[in-house]
Amino acid sequence: MDFAKNLSAIRENIERVIVGKTAEVETALAALLAGGHVLLEDAPGTGKTMLAKTMARSLDVGFGRVQFTPDLLPSDIIGINLYNPKNVEFTLKKGPVFTNILLADEINRATPRTQSALLESMEERQVSIDGVTHKLEPPYFVIATQNPIETQGTFPLPEAQLDRFLAKLSLGYPSGEETVRILQGQGGAGVLDGLKAVIGGDELHMMMAHVKKIYMSADLARYIVELTEATRSHPHVALGVSVRGSMALMNMSKAWAAIRGRGYVIPDDVQALAERVFVHRMILRGGLKNNGGEVLAEILAKVKPPVENWDKRT
Repeated sequence: MDFAKNLSAIRENIERVIVGKTAEVETALAALLAGGHVLLEDAPGTGKTMLAKTMARSLDVGFGRVQFTPDLLPSDIIGINLYNPKNVEFTLKKGPVFTNILLADEINRATPRTQSALLESMEERQVSIDGVTHKLEPPYFVIATQNPIETQGTFPLPEAQLDRFLAKLSLGYPSGEETVRILQGQGGAGVLDGLKAVIGGDELHMMMAHVKKIYMSADLARYIVELTEATRSHPHVALGVSVRGSMALMNMSKAWAAIRGRGYVIPDDVQALAERVFVHRMILRGGLKNNGGEVLAEILAKVKPPVENWDKRT
């Protein structure tokens, strides 16, 4: 398995559609390779759904989509046992959660009851229907979108659900020059229609296995713990990052190192991903949400990373 070759093929395929968002694309790929999930939060028309569809099209794996609405029921996501009067038996009708890549579009438009239907699948890769547990086939990757601007008729995700997302991304608007390229047909929906898968499920499994073997030193693990503890003691933070958040940053850092062609993690990997992994897990005092990035930047400046000649590691 040639990790670099497969990664390059996926990235180039995605960037045929998503123009000028290399860092965001790589972060989404890192979450996929680390075995986690991604929350895309941005204004309408910035390419959130397009990124999810493009990632799915680039991989020869199962894909499902759920358009979240206020009247959506948990059974619409996970499935339901239907009674068949002909054979006097109940038959499981599987929901869209039984797939490899699930697009949960506008997830904050569904009620908390329906949102919580994803909790078990995201954390344990299984769903329970009428007391029976059904395993989900790996890989299982949820990429959810939400619009932070339009709040009427929406239900903010609870902290327990936010904690299940490995990373939270915002694509933002493309630059003027990038927008010109999209208008000229060099990206966007027109290219998506003709997109083909570049790797299959077996190759993706091997890439994910490779990420797990990436080395992280004890000093860097301790650095992640110190960053985590700093979020809990910061005066502006009411609830800091959990142990799950520490593990998320570790796994994302390993994937980020692999994407950069290294077999080991360096402090730059941790620092590059800390905001996207930590901020959505922090609850600020006074209900403030927009200053999470500033708080984390302050923590990163205060907590010093371990010092070593990382470039000479093998």
